[in-house]
Amino acid sequence: MLFHKIEEVRTEVLKWKKEGLTVGLVPTMGALHAGHLSLIKKAKETCDKVVVSDFVNPIQFGPSEDFDKYPRTLDADMELCSKEGVDIVFAPSADEMYGEGRRLSNDTLTYVCPPFFYVNTLCGKTRTGHFDGVCTVVLKLFNIVQPDYAFFGQKDAQQVIIIKKMVKDLNVPIQIIQCPIVREESGLALSSRNKYLSEQGKKDALVLSKILNNIKSCYEKGITDVEALKETAYSFLTDKHDMEYLEIVDRNTLENKTKADENSIALIACRVENVRLIDNIYLK
Repeated sequence: MLFHKIEEVRTEVLKWKKEGLTVGLVPTMGALHAGHLSLIKKAKETCDKVVVSDFVNPIQFGPSEDFDKYPRTLDADMELCSKEGVDIVFAPSADEMYGEGRRLSNDTLTYVCPPFFYVNTLCGKTRTGHFDGVCTVVLKLFNIVQPDYAFFGQKDAQQVIIIKKMVKDLNVPIQIIQCPIVREESGLALSSRNKYLSEQGKKDALVLSKILNNIKSCYEKGITDVEALKETAYSFLTDKHDMEYLEIVDRNTLENKTKADENSIALIACRVENVRLIDNIYLK
């Protein structure tokens, strides 16, 4: 079923709840690919009913970011969801989510603001307000669908850590399920933004996974000094790569490390053909 209205979703989910069925939510911005399908498959394995949200959230994009050109492929998304046995695809408008004609800023709209420590690092340093927008829309989706479980991909590692923090701090009765990164055969992490890349760009983008895998290999050989591990990245970079950050932090708290250990995660953001790509790897 395709629903565009909040009340339609609430009415249907309430019927399921009355029957004692468990509900899973897979929040997406559409342009579905195999990474999203892995989340849907996990949701289907875990829950009786599955809702996929398909909404390009305007309040998590900055003024110079790609909101207007972000791929919107609802018909294709619906076809994929139908094949996977999704029960509801929820594709609201911005007016439906935030109020008709409403100015989408924290001057007039209630935002959910995660702790400064969690957002003043990694992607949050260059995407001011991004995680406020993410947490706001995710909490709204949680309130609309009231799922028992919600499924997120590890590729957006900082996002998952922040959402888990929000759920814990605000006592949201939902279990967050984190699912592994899905990659192309080449090693490139799947992303809706990969559609912006040329074939050569996709080859150049492999530098992200190569850097991360090399860091993990060096760690496994006994190198634990974080700065030394990060230094290994530079031999992979060319003038086709504009690296925004490469960090090794605690996989649960985002705290910076000086020595890598089994709780460490390496994260990278890099622009290729002016497309901003992210990736990460657990060191253990």
